[in-house]
Amino acid sequence: MKHLQIYAKVTHPSDSASTLSSKVLIIASALLVLPPAFAADPAACRTTMQRLSEQQSLDAIDPDSEAVTLEVGGLEAQLGDDPTAAMTGGILIRQGDKLAGAESARYDPVTRSLLLDGGVRYEDSDTQVESDAAEFSYDFGRIRFEGAEFLLGASDAHGGADAIEINQRGRLELDNVSYTTCPPESNDWLLEAASIDLDTRNGVGTARGIKLRFQGIPILYSPYLSFPISDVRKSGILTPQIGGKRRSGTEILVPFYWNIAPNYDATIAPRLLTDRGLQVQTQFRYLTKTMSGSANVEYLSSDNVFNDSRTLGHLLHRTVFANGWRNRIDYREVSDNQYFEDLGGSLSSASITHLDRSFSFDFQTDTLSFLGQVQDFQTIDDAILPSDEPYRRVPQLLMRGRWPDRLLGMSIGLDGELVNFDREVGVTGWRLNVSPEIELPISRPGWFVTPAVAVDYTRYELDNVEPGQATDPSRALPIGSLDVGMILERTMQGGDGKRVQTIEPRLLYVHVPYRDQSDIPVFDTITPDLNLVQLFRKNRFLGVDRIADTDQLSIGVTSRIVDDSTGKELVSATIGQTRYLSVSGVTFPDEPPVTDETSDYIAEVRFLLRDDLNFDVGHQWGEQDRGTTRSQARLQYRPATNKILNLSYRFRRDSLEQGDLSWSWPIASNWNFVGRYNFSFRDDEALEQFFGLEYESCCWGLRVVSRRHISTRDGTRDSSFGLQLVLKGMSSVGTAADKLLERGILGYSASLR
Repeated sequence: MKHLQIYAKVTHPSDSASTLSSKVLIIASALLVLPPAFAADPAACRTTMQRLSEQQSLDAIDPDSEAVTLEVGGLEAQLGDDPTAAMTGGILIRQGDKLAGAESARYDPVTRSLLLDGGVRYEDSDTQVESDAAEFSYDFGRIRFEGAEFLLGASDAHGGADAIEINQRGRLELDNVSYTTCPPESNDWLLEAASIDLDTRNGVGTARGIKLRFQGIPILYSPYLSFPISDVRKSGILTPQIGGKRRSGTEILVPFYWNIAPNYDATIAPRLLTDRGLQVQTQFRYLTKTMSGSANVEYLSSDNVFNDSRTLGHLLHRTVFANGWRNRIDYREVSDNQYFEDLGGSLSSASITHLDRSFSFDFQTDTLSFLGQVQDFQTIDDAILPSDEPYRRVPQLLMRGRWPDRLLGMSIGLDGELVNFDREVGVTGWRLNVSPEIELPISRPGWFVTPAVAVDYTRYELDNVEPGQATDPSRALPIGSLDVGMILERTMQGGDGKRVQTIEPRLLYVHVPYRDQSDIPVFDTITPDLNLVQLFRKNRFLGVDRIADTDQLSIGVTSRIVDDSTGKELVSATIGQTRYLSVSGVTFPDEPPVTDETSDYIAEVRFLLRDDLNFDVGHQWGEQDRGTTRSQARLQYRPATNKILNLSYRFRRDSLEQGDLSWSWPIASNWNFVGRYNFSFRDDEALEQFFGLEYESCCWGLRVVSRRHISTRDGTRDSSFGLQLVLKGMSSVGTAADKLLERGILGYSASLR
């Protein structure tokens, strides 16, 4: 076949008519000769784009080129009063990543239109079209295809239409159209519409006269629908959620998303609870150069079970100032103490006892940090007495400074706090705490020594004290410590390369003399659980209302096995204990002195010998007959993304003993079995259990989950059933079963594979 090749540089003249013609020429040159239709394997989930790329490669094309290349088999021109140009024997037009072709074409210079006929093909970076015929109108900047099939490469969505019209603004208008993301040979779900407008530049689609079919059955009809064809945000109705709980009845949630501006949006979600009433949930989010935050409000006008209106509000705001200061507002409030039990969705929300309300400013440099805040709490647990409620801090001022490498290599530290504790019941007042410290860190390869001395000074100004109790108690204590550690290494020969094993012993000696602190109130100080961090703290209390007198030696040893080639830690193990060389006389009110000669042993072990298997265990036990105090273990086996098995155990003496099993595992082609079973051995009952099935094809998925769990602090149980149909590239219908699985199964991803 003879070919005529024309190379032209597209320019943009100053006059508008010529400019329009140039733009239209670019659009016209975006036609492509696609390969013949293919027969795909119905079992394969390769995308259409993947299959096309196997047959035609555009790697050699310069996407930024403005040059137009025209190849034709034959050319006939007619001049005179009715000039025409006919191209036969196949034509091919290229410009950049835009390609076009047909069996024949005719150009009419009078109407400034190009008519293509027979096997018309079109492709650019976003769109592919195949049709029987096409018309290119130069004056109107329009391309129209008759009897067309299309493919959107970004989402692999495809379909057919009686007519497709593309304008120079990147919009596609389709008449009598079908649309899906399923492979052409298996359209399990299909969107049919009288018309569809696809804005490929903005990633938004709108449809009219819509009927959505699943497995040939209509499941949705709407006169109008807006949907994304990219990840661009757009106002519209989000996926409705349908479910049910025994305590609330059937639930229907229909969220509406409002894209107010690029940095502002809102979600308004009516939630119908058939046994309780209509609740409205709203969320407003904002983001500027200096501020960000969200405001959430939930309102149930009249709860048919509670017999009153119910509300929840949460404001979270952050501001970053130009001078390095930051502001944070976190305010929460609910109308009643049973709100989360009745209207929440999990045991963790039902167990909430206090809601934080704080307003703060902070500032931080390399050596100095400052925090100023006021903080209040809403107590929502009826079992908590007013005398046990947390104190309000109105205000609290905190300062922390660290200045390393000063005189003779010394490091200087200074911690300070001024806070006013307020409450309706009990002692209230101000507390001032100042604690300067000097360290002399000495570090060499393989070892370190850090002696330190500090002074802790605390003074109070109290109100509502008991008769005979001082209103201005104070305390000053010297604190001396010596921290010593080593790192010893040896090389091990493993089966697949070298490994390094370390032995890291550490000793911390602390001396604090005794001071009577019985006249000092306890505002915010607690005795924390023993762990490896607490083992090497200088005060066994957490807070400054009590400074324990002590003469103690904390001993710990850590060993690691590290892959020398990757630096990956394969095994780590730590064991430690504190030995008390004297009896500690400082205690909380009504508690006896601590007479133990040693603390409990504490040990942690972590194994990462294989990429698909990890095991963690922590254990705390005492000498002689005290036995195990706390223990926990967790095993995760994950040989593939959709293969997850979690097994964990928790024990706390005189408190709890629980086992937890969760999984997501294939049981057949395209089918997964998912579930969780959380059991309390102490109570001999399950705290939460759910079981479900997942099905996934190339373009849709289905989740079915049955759940039973404790929903209130008094042990009341609730049950629910969830069904979620996911149409890939479109939306989902049903309950939010994916959120339940993400929360309950460690490592689970709700993104359909």
